[in-house]
Amino acid sequence: MMELYTDLNTKRLILLIIAFGIRDRHPPRPSTSSLSKLKLSLLSTRVKRASCRSSTGTWRCTAPCTTRPRGPPEVPAFVKNHGLLPQHELQQLLRKAKLFIGFGFPYEGPAPLEAIANGCIFLQPKFQPPHSSLNHEFFRGKPTSRGVSSQHPYAEQYIGRPHVMTVDYNNSQEFDTAIREIMRTKVEPYLPYEYTCEGMLERVHAYIQNQDFCVPEPPFPLGNLSKPLASSMSPGPLFVPLPNTTALGWAANVTPPPVWPPVSSLRLLASQEGQSCIETCQSARLVCEPAHFRFINNKEALRGLDVQCEALDSESNHVLPAFSVARRECSLQQDPLLFSCAGHSPRYRRLCPCRDFRRGQVALCRECL
Repeated sequence: MMELYTDLNTKRLILLIIAFGIRDRHPPRPSTSSLSKLKLSLLSTRVKRASCRSSTGTWRCTAPCTTRPRGPPEVPAFVKNHGLLPQHELQQLLRKAKLFIGFGFPYEGPAPLEAIANGCIFLQPKFQPPHSSLNHEFFRGKPTSRGVSSQHPYAEQYIGRPHVMTVDYNNSQEFDTAIREIMRTKVEPYLPYEYTCEGMLERVHAYIQNQDFCVPEPPFPLGNLSKPLASSMSPGPLFVPLPNTTALGWAANVTPPPVWPPVSSLRLLASQEGQSCIETCQSARLVCEPAHFRFINNKEALRGLDVQCEALDSESNHVLPAFSVARRECSLQQDPLLFSCAGHSPRYRRLCPCRDFRRGQVALCRECL
């Protein structure tokens, strides 16, 4: 195992070098002069992804595409650049590879999923802090406050080990541990159910059968939601504690509104200051459901969470509904178009409409079929 360096360009070199020893425990190693040539090549060319395999005892590191050449690349003989490949040839190449390496961009592309489906382990960088419009040029100016925690958050959160390794590339020890684990790990090709034809058809079926696209959505109640709902509800709290969790659920004695996803999937949680509802729900192994915001934008939700409000107002802000513990101020959402799972503020704790989900079908709740 070679020493890991903190320089980002050198790190790209080391990523490719370490991968040579993954398929075979005793493959011929590139010479020192060859490694120097490879380093110069990578310093002059920004490599997006790479995969490595062994063929008749000779290791080849493949780079499907390169961008932004800074000079004539000097590629050693043991590195084969396949260039742009037709889809079927790329699939064949992935089936021969062991490791698929992401270098941080593009975000959330299909290639890692294709690699995993062909039996590769996907190694990707962890972003600390998450990339967002506040700190990264790609997102700057885009109307979103979402933060991306890794190159492919779906693969990180819903596939995970052993098929996906998400590590801090600037942490040499963490990176070294991940590489050693990959060397010891054997995986089978894996395709999440929701990416299969059957999974896609199941999802479309659920969307069509459970929603009436000809009936307009009820008007959004301004301010407190409790008054419009009171006439159709049984007396008692709207939200009640659920067993074995800190979340609140819709009370069983309250007639649920005829909506989909059903409010029975709703799990009400309060975020920490500076935390988004995406993070809050993920920490409870749930997902944030924007369609449920309208049912927690009320005094009953605040009361159920034991929030002490000395002042209650209604504003248009993408972090609402939320409350401030220090000032004992509570604010409800005035504009339904601003409901956001990604919004966060160091001043507020947010009310988060989380929901459960079906394993392998994140878009659907457990009772959605």
